[in-house]
Amino acid sequence: MDSILVSLFSYKAWANAEMHAALARFDAQRHPDQFQAMLHTLDHVNVVDRIFKGHLSGTGAAGFTSTNSETIPDLSALREIVSATDNWYLDFVSGLSTERLKQRLQFSFTDGDKGTMSCEEMLLHVITHGGYHRGCVGQILEDMGISSPPDSLTKFLHRHEPERRLHHE
Repeated sequence: MDSILVSLFSYKAWANAEMHAALARFDAQRHPDQFQAMLHTLDHVNVVDRIFKGHLSGTGAAGFTSTNSETIPDLSALREIVSATDNWYLDFVSGLSTERLKQRLQFSFTDGDKGTMSCEEMLLHVITHGGYHRGCVGQILEDMGISSPPDSLTKFLHRHEPERRLHHE
């Protein structure tokens, strides 16, 4: 399926990679509290991504009982997990039919509450939730005087399709 969802999940994977690269350059020895806060936030995003992956694939909450890991992986391990999860979403949205997008799925949240969302709503939640929390991590960096990595759809589109910068008449 060639759709906006493919673009959005490609953008998400790029933004995640940019953020992980920025944290790899961050001086965690000098600022351990800020580093752990950022790592915790990015781990939370990935746990939620994996929970919704489970809902979308019909396997449930993927064994999670919380939206946070019991033990936060180090940056290298988290980067691998995030990359694999992003690749799963890209494959998933690439093969979706319109009927599947509209399908409503019943599930349980990690707190036991019941929910129902369409596949499309779940996918949009994953996109917006991740963007919100990457913004929080970016703000921590900015507050420390460090430029946050680029994280906008416009930046992604124009970097990956530079011809979009051309003026058409």
